[in-house]
Amino acid sequence: MKKLILLFILMSGFALSSQTQAQDYKSAIGLRFGYPLSVTYKTFLNETNALDLFVGYRGYSGIYGYWALGGFYEFVNDIESVEGLAWYYGFGASVQFFSYENLPYLSDQGSFGVGVSGIIGLDYTFPDAPITLGLDFAPTIRFGGWDDGFYAWGALSARYIISR
Repeated sequence: MKKLILLFILMSGFALSSQTQAQDYKSAIGLRFGYPLSVTYKTFLNETNALDLFVGYRGYSGIYGYWALGGFYEFVNDIESVEGLAWYYGFGASVQFFSYENLPYLSDQGSFGVGVSGIIGLDYTFPDAPITLGLDFAPTIRFGGWDDGFYAWGALSARYIISR
């Protein structure tokens, strides 16, 4: 019985010491190259949960443009076979402020929209540089604004790590 308890303690200690965290940094800021082009700030609330906030702008050929403000709540998990690589999923929301410059058939000069999103993606942190890259897919349902509907956006994010 003593040998079984000792074996259990040793196995538990080994399992706890071999666990890796789901992130290699605490917070980072950078650009999100998607729709819209955005400034992004990602911060971890604990080892596996993060907030990814963004503000961005998209213009369309001088016809209309919009500012977007939003964020995602993400659940982050390591991919243990590749050091520095994690995958994440989550949900989010955003608001969009539209302005119409050259649309004579619209009587108003702007509108407001709200988006509800899901997100899934990959995040890679370089081991010897304060840089992290993310690639994600964010299906979104938008209400109001330029037009209601379902959108499937993706983005590449490049961030500078502020704190580890």
